[in-house]
Amino acid sequence: MSSLIRPLQIGAFTAPNNVWLAPMAGITDGPFRALCLRGGAGVVCAEMVSAHALHYENPRSLRMLSISERERPVSMQIFGSDEQTIAEAARAAQARGADTIDINAGCPVKKINRAGAGCVLMKDPAHLGRLVAAAVKAVQVPVTLKTRISLKRGKLLGDEIARIAESEGAAAVLMHARAAEDVHAGEPDLEALAKVCASVKIPILGNGGIDGAEKAEQFFQAGCAGLLIGRAAVGNPYIFRDIAQETAGEKVQPLDNRRRVEIYLALIEENIAHYGEKIGVGRSKKTAGYWLRGFPNAAEVRGKFVRMENLSDIKELFSSLIF
Repeated sequence: MSSLIRPLQIGAFTAPNNVWLAPMAGITDGPFRALCLRGGAGVVCAEMVSAHALHYENPRSLRMLSISERERPVSMQIFGSDEQTIAEAARAAQARGADTIDINAGCPVKKINRAGAGCVLMKDPAHLGRLVAAAVKAVQVPVTLKTRISLKRGKLLGDEIARIAESEGAAAVLMHARAAEDVHAGEPDLEALAKVCASVKIPILGNGGIDGAEKAEQFFQAGCAGLLIGRAAVGNPYIFRDIAQETAGEKVQPLDNRRRVEIYLALIEENIAHYGEKIGVGRSKKTAGYWLRGFPNAAEVRGKFVRMENLSDIKELFSSLIF
C-alpha cells in the first residue's frame, strides 16, 4: 500500500483504506458492491434510499437496505428533508449492518430536489445541519454527509456546509468537487476543494472525475483524506487496486477486453441470481456502455444486448467478443 493509500479513521470506524466506491443510483447494489470490494475498495457506498419511503415501509426501499457480509464494509446512503424520518432511516440502516451512514445533500436530480432533498438542502445549511444532528443522535455508527462544493459555479458553499456538518457531529464529509449545476460535466474545482479541506478537522473524501492515479494524487494534494471513485469503477472495478499500486510506484496491468467481458458476464450472472432473470438482465443493461467501451463494433454489440432477455443469448453474444 502506498503512503497515500492507507487506513482511514471515520469516527469509531476504521476503513481498510481510503479509496471508496461512490454511491450511484441504480448501480451500487449488492452484486456490484461485492465486486468492487474484491477490486480493492476500502468501503463501498450503497445507492441512496428514501427516508420518506422507509417511513412508510415501502418494500422496495426496505430491500435496498439489505446487506450481506461480503458487501462490507459498507456505507448506506439515505436522503430526505425531515429530521424525524432521517433519524428513522439512519436507525434502520444501522439495524441492517451499515458500517457508516451517509446523508445525501448533493444529488441534482429534479425528482429528488422537488421533494426537498439532495442538493437543494445546500440552500439552507442550518436545516441541513439539523438533519445531520438528527441522524447522529439516532445511531451509534458514524454519520457522514455527501454534498458538493457549490450550487453555482464559482460560488463556494462547501466550506460552510462542512463546518456545520462537523459542528453537528458528522464524522466526515464526502465532497463532490463540481457545482450542482454541472452534474458530472467538466473538470473538478480542486482549488475550491482545497478550501473545503482546510476549513474542518474531520476527514474530507473527494469525489468527481477521478479516473486514475494522476487525478487521485491531485485530490490528495488538495488536502483530501480519502477518495470516492464513481463512474470510473463501472467497467473497471479493479481501479481501486490500480490506484493503490500506481501511487506506490508499481506497474499496473490494465484489464484487457477479454477479462473485462468475463467480469461483466459474471456480474450479470450475479445480478440474475440476486434479482431473478428479468430484473437482473434489465439492471445489467444500464451499464453496458461502460463495460463495452473500446470494443470493436461496441455500439452494434450493445444494441443487440439491450434487446436480449435471457442469459443464454447473452453468453452467446459475449463469446463472440472474446473468442
